[in-house]
Amino acid sequence: MVLTIKLPEYQANGKIRHMESARVGKRGAIIVPARLRKRFGIEEGSIVVAEEKADGILIRPAVVVPVERYTPDRKAEFLLSNAVDDSDYRKARKTVRALGLDPNKIPHRRPG
Repeated sequence: MVLTIKLPEYQANGKIRHMESARVGKRGAIIVPARLRKRFGIEEGSIVVAEEKADGILIRPAVVVPVERYTPDRKAEFLLSNAVDDSDYRKARKTVRALGLDPNKIPHRRPG
């Protein structure tokens, strides 16, 4: 059973705000009231940030940015395409060969 207590409204930054309470369950699980989950787009599996504040804990939705994992071919393409001059390009080709790849088989643009 979840106990939700309606607390009084208050005003902050010119807006009426509503406070609600929730019970802390096993292992520290907190059930966020449905109205707040809907308002802030929090669904099952969503990632939230718990931030320590002087007067309590702020829980808010997290912004998650996907990270690309680069394959050796993609690294080689970056090295070769970002060379700024002939000397840099020669170094990039050497590095690509050290990766075990043939620089001539990697699609890229040459400097200049």
